Amino acid sequence: MVAPVPDDALIQRVHEALWKRHESTGATCAGQLEGRLDKLVDELAPLVSFERRQGIISEVQARIDGLGPLHEFAQDQSISEIMVNGGGEVWVERAGSLADTGRRIEAGEVHQLLRRLAAQSGRRIDLRTPSVDVRLADGSRLHGIIPPLAVDGPCVTIRRFSRAELTLDDLCGPDAALMLRTAVTDLSTIIVAGATSSGKTTLLNALAEGISPDSRIITIEDAAELQLGDRHVVRLETRSSAETVEAVGLRELVRHALRMRPDRIICGEMRGAEALDLIQAMNTGHRGSMSTVHANTAVDALRRIETMMLLADAELPLQAIREQLAACIDLVVMMARQPDGKRRVVSISSVPNEVGNAWKLNSEIVEAGS
Repeated sequence: MVAPVPDDALIQRVHEALWKRHESTGATCAGQLEGRLDKLVDELAPLVSFERRQGIISEVQARIDGLGPLHEFAQDQSISEIMVNGGGEVWVERAGSLADTGRRIEAGEVHQLLRRLAAQSGRRIDLRTPSVDVRLADGSRLHGIIPPLAVDGPCVTIRRFSRAELTLDDLCGPDAALMLRTAVTDLSTIIVAGATSSGKTTLLNALAEGISPDSRIITIEDAAELQLGDRHVVRLETRSSAETVEAVGLRELVRHALRMRPDRIICGEMRGAEALDLIQAMNTGHRGSMSTVHANTAVDALRRIETMMLLADAELPLQAIREQLAACIDLVVMMARQPDGKRRVVSISSVPNEVGNAWKLNSEIVEAGS
């Protein structure tokens, strides 16, 4: 007697067969797709029960309409990051550790996935625009890059966000949590700094919980990731250029935000010239605003912001820039990923109101393990 094929293996066979026969499944209407899948199940497993047949068809449809060949990893809530390298190998991150899944995906299938997800968000990825950042339906952030920029083949990185809402108590000790809650209530301007995947956005979400419910918050992001709950929030997101539309960057969104009567502005990340407009906004009545920046130390964070402001206006004297930063930024909070994979606040530094030739910050709290 022949052993039955496990559902996972059969689902994979049906999906691969569909891909090989109909590469343009993304453009297929639901009725046609279901009919094709029904025929494939007949060919590959003609003796399966009706219930099992429907389950297989539903699962393959979910893979095609969702993350395609990455659907099974998106279903695993323990995975925080999904990566497809240029050679097609799939890696995932669980609890801060990377692992090779053993799965390999053909380059053509990765291209198709990126084109479909980009189109769903009104964006594009092709030779003219060989990279894309996309916000997925579940709030995850996808970055895709293809040749010639990705030498070995198309690459995908999906940053997933925990459905569990982390509080300040989850991210730092009691003294640090109390200090940060007080800072938010007192309208302190806060910069969250750290390396990639250190928990900067997670901390912004936790800090925002302390904002008064009657405050009007404008968020500005490349791909909307902040989840500020049931509040008075207006979310702005950048747009890349396409054949019929022009790009809208962070700097332009900051200017739009200033015309929208914000009480606080939260910028997902300062990356370039928008830093000048954001710092000037913080200096002109928008206290309590927040942003993140990639940096290894608190002093490095301020130096990076200085550089970004100089890129926006090279005529500004460095000392004038430092004086603006010292006047508006109250705290620099450092985040880091610990050896156990958890993201934690490792230090909180206050910025003096007067600055000389070099930054000298006051370390208010240094958490254990920093």
